Amino acid sequence: MIPSHPYGLIPATLTPMNKNFQIDYEQLKEYIKWLISFKIGGLAVNVDTGEGPCLYQDEKIDIIKAVSEIVKRKVPIVAGLHARNTEEAIKSASEFKKAGADGLLVFPHPAFIGEPSEEVIFEYHNTISKNVDVPLIIFNLQPALGGVEYKPETLRKLSEIKNVVALKEASFDAKKFVEIARTLKNVPRKITLLTGNDNFIYESLILGAEGGLLGFGTIAVKEQAEMFELVSKKRYEEAREIWEQLQPLVDVIFANPVRNYRARLKEALAMMGIIKTTYVRPPLMPISNVEREKIRGVLKKLKML
Repeated sequence: MIPSHPYGLIPATLTPMNKNFQIDYEQLKEYIKWLISFKIGGLAVNVDTGEGPCLYQDEKIDIIKAVSEIVKRKVPIVAGLHARNTEEAIKSASEFKKAGADGLLVFPHPAFIGEPSEEVIFEYHNTISKNVDVPLIIFNLQPALGGVEYKPETLRKLSEIKNVVALKEASFDAKKFVEIARTLKNVPRKITLLTGNDNFIYESLILGAEGGLLGFGTIAVKEQAEMFELVSKKRYEEAREIWEQLQPLVDVIFANPVRNYRARLKEALAMMGIIKTTYVRPPLMPISNVEREKIRGVLKKLKML
């Protein structure tokens, strides 16, 4: 789903949990209310930031319903779509739409890994599109987070699918991002480019992104929404100043190993009083006290505590 306004920020939401690693819906509701108090272009649920691959199907549906009840169509809801096979993908797409999702972020299937087959990738997305009438976002995701990076010819083919409306580009590689931006400019129909590159958000907006679907979008939301708006008005210098202020926080949240960014975001938001608990569902692990203090130090410098 494209943002509800040009250059919209779509935060990828966290999934608050209790000590038994069960979803804490009361925390979730308060957290979502906080997010929609800002000028955002949508919300993404059950995606990588929200530990989507670790959630059960009924939990994903319940999260979409809970968020939908709070949002009340003020902004679009994008749901992450992970599936073991194409049949399950179709079933999930239908269930998520019925629960309140306005669009789906289609995660790369494990069958795409290795030497990606254009035919396999195309048929997976096209079959979902043919069976469920819902906007689809292609997901170009770096292998470090279990993703697959699509070749230009594959993206051109995917752009032919009726319900494909956008691409989230999250290679974390500026050169690859530019190549994909050029590819999308030359496809026959409009495909919106959303940055998923938390490590160079500002730069990716300058290089061709028309919005963002970002894990980092769930923290410093006001500042990033303002940055996106400034870019839309071509006030680049002011936007860059905001990004330079936020860069230390990006660096500490997305430090190596990248997989720990979910736990780091939970720790940061708990320190800020936005959520109460920081539990991540195993096999994800909590971060160390050393990392916690690094995050606390950056938040203090940014006057976010």
